[in-house]
Amino acid sequence: MRSIFSLLHRWAGLTIAGFLFVSGATGAIISWDHELDDLLNRHLTHTDSRGEPNASLQLARAIEARDPRVRVTHLPLTAEPGKALAFGVQPRVDTTTSRLFEPGYNQVFVDPVTGAVLGQREWGAPWPVTRENLVSFLYVLHYSLHIPEMWGIDRWGLWLLGGVAILWTLDCFVGFYLTLPMRRPPSPNRPPAVARQLTRGWWSRWKPAWKIKTTGSAYRINLDIHRAFGLWAWIMLFVLAFTAFSLNLYRDVFFPLMSAVSEVTPTPFDKLTPANRHSPITPKVGYEQIIDRARHEAKSRGWSEPAGSAFYAPAFGIYGVRFFHPGDDHGAAGVGPAILYYDGQDGRYLGDRVPWNGTAADIFLQAQFPVHSGRILGLPGRILVSIIGFLTATLSVTGVVIWWRKRGARAWRRAARPIAGTASLAPR
Repeated sequence: MRSIFSLLHRWAGLTIAGFLFVSGATGAIISWDHELDDLLNRHLTHTDSRGEPNASLQLARAIEARDPRVRVTHLPLTAEPGKALAFGVQPRVDTTTSRLFEPGYNQVFVDPVTGAVLGQREWGAPWPVTRENLVSFLYVLHYSLHIPEMWGIDRWGLWLLGGVAILWTLDCFVGFYLTLPMRRPPSPNRPPAVARQLTRGWWSRWKPAWKIKTTGSAYRINLDIHRAFGLWAWIMLFVLAFTAFSLNLYRDVFFPLMSAVSEVTPTPFDKLTPANRHSPITPKVGYEQIIDRARHEAKSRGWSEPAGSAFYAPAFGIYGVRFFHPGDDHGAAGVGPAILYYDGQDGRYLGDRVPWNGTAADIFLQAQFPVHSGRILGLPGRILVSIIGFLTATLSVTGVVIWWRKRGARAWRRAARPIAGTASLAPR
């Protein structure tokens, strides 16, 4: 059994090592995506203007008037002093070609006080990589490798890394099993020292697997690092592997599976099939009406948080309004803000997402991204995830080194056998 598990661990590890190196390293970096973006692009994210900010709805209308090719799909509603407002936009359909326009940007940064456009960029653009889109490039690389749309499908990267996450999740258990001490039957021919070693307590025999012997050879140190780091971080590695699977394959596998085994309350997005990218659903109700309805609903529920942002999902024809205090839209502890959903055609209420409310399965689903990103624990969680990201990249490298050294040793033994056989047939 152990030899079978060793073979599975070897080939599963080799299959996913490159992917885990990229995802681990990028994950460690994007744990600080907003901080790094602010550091690199202060000309976009910060402003020196002081005074009464303009209404976000007014600024959104100005963006659409300036470029009729785009529609504002993310609308920040609260301005922080010294911070720009980042509006998300998506292209409209060009009626002459029935395809989406290509404006070359999907974010617009606006000074909330003066209304001046500070800049615009293509968040997540695969090329060229510039200072302005570096962080978002790494973000998209982390979960989809920037694999482009093919045959009208733009989910190839999600599916590929989702499959990698499944292998990683299963391999966590295989690798853990291989660290356990072997059980060998008694043998009268076994040397006394070996016999005494095998009769020691189970923990005494497993304890060395948790340590790194720095006085050994380079290969032995590499092996100890791979095994010990994997053991000490095993729970977090498993959590990251599982949540990577649940996030990448949410619509395809995870949500249907959860619905089959537990009581899950579907969101409006879970009930609908997204429209073709080049056939987005045009809303008949505007932001102003939706936001007014959401604020009234939140007040009737006794929510203390203000409406912090609103969005429109063209693929589903759904509006959402998020409720949070300024500055809490990212990086705060918990499972994210409360959201109210409305139909883009008639403005009717469709449902909500209330943190920590619902069935056990609902809360489990809410926690997937906050757990994966570490944001569920706030700053300490993000530090932990960043460390584990670099550790994942390290384990990928050490695993390949172990395989390469063993491969070389096996090749040397195979080459030595014919020589030994020839020597045994030599005349005496």
